[in-house]
Amino acid sequence: MSSEPTRPRIAVFKFASCDGCQLSLLDLEDDLLAIAGAVEIAYFPEASRRMLKGPYDIALVEGSITTHHDANLIQKVRRSARTLISIGACATSGGIQALRNFADSGEYVRMVYAKPDFISTLRMSTPIGEHVPVDFELRGCPIQKNHLVELITATLAGRKPAIPTSSVCLECKRRSNVCLMVAAGTPCLGPVTQAGCGALCPAYGRGCYGCFGPMESANAPSLAERFTILGAQPPEIERAFRTYNAWAWQFRKVSEEVRTS
Repeated sequence: MSSEPTRPRIAVFKFASCDGCQLSLLDLEDDLLAIAGAVEIAYFPEASRRMLKGPYDIALVEGSITTHHDANLIQKVRRSARTLISIGACATSGGIQALRNFADSGEYVRMVYAKPDFISTLRMSTPIGEHVPVDFELRGCPIQKNHLVELITATLAGRKPAIPTSSVCLECKRRSNVCLMVAAGTPCLGPVTQAGCGALCPAYGRGCYGCFGPMESANAPSLAERFTILGAQPPEIERAFRTYNAWAWQFRKVSEEVRTS
């Protein structure tokens, strides 16, 4: 009698982050039950005490690398996983904590901790892709849970995932949103930000904050010039590009040029 086919093994790892992307996975509810029935969730400390060693078919990695321990651990994760997927802004671009990359992180440690000598940290917060090869980056702060289902399904099926790469502006058009920059002169990162949120902020009259990071071929310098025409001052433009995905090179380059101009 033949044995039951081996189910693909999935592991979920966390580095420096707020856990929001892992919570998006848990928030899948019925879809999560379907995924759990099709795969073996071998390692997921956020949801289970069952922690099995690799190898894994898929490793989902949340969070940025900020310590020497994490820098070593991500190498082990990469060796144990056939497919490694970084999820969320922290894992794909360093996250909000990457703002320390523009300053002296040692000074922050001295200001916050009574005994800074006990703190061991890297000077910078960097994305997973700066340490190991990544097979796919799923953007968002947090990620869109339906995108995660599509990504896992596509990976298991061996096909290309249908994740949007257009800008938030296209989502605004689909929702019949009035362009905030044109109609109200409101600075908005929508033209250079990857779609995925459904144009949530513009739909409520707020400019896009760039939660999903830069879109393909993002012309961030041109948008910064447009902000200037709208009356934004250099510090305002710098802050606009230094949020959840500040260390993404397209946004970082513009914020650095604005600061030195």
